[in-house]
Amino acid sequence: MKITKVETAVGTIAVVSGGEVVLGDVQSALDLMATVQYEAGSDRLVLHKSLLHENFFDLKTRLAGDILQKFVNYRVKVAIVGDFSVYASRSLQDFIYECNSGNDVFFLPTEQQAIEKLSL
Repeated sequence: MKITKVETAVGTIAVVSGGEVVLGDVQSALDLMATVQYEAGSDRLVLHKSLLHENFFDLKTRLAGDILQKFVNYRVKVAIVGDFSVYASRSLQDFIYECNSGNDVFFLPTEQQAIEKLSL
């Protein structure tokens, strides 16, 4: 896992990338938030979709809701970057739409769009 800091007008945004799955359960989300806070001093994260376990995108597992609720509870804004059109689930598309309508969790196609959204 690699954490890159991006300085913006609102503070530091941490861009987390890597080749392995980092978020597979609630505890790993808590660990990631602590690591990013310690290493980057940031409460805003950009996560690449590849870092999330595939179960995250199956809403029946409740993994997405449980993990994202931790981010909201700890006041950490997160943008997940990737192509989400590959998922046929209507409920997942609705979930993504609702997240994008809020202020804390976003699903966006590019890293640049994620940084811009978290900079507001």
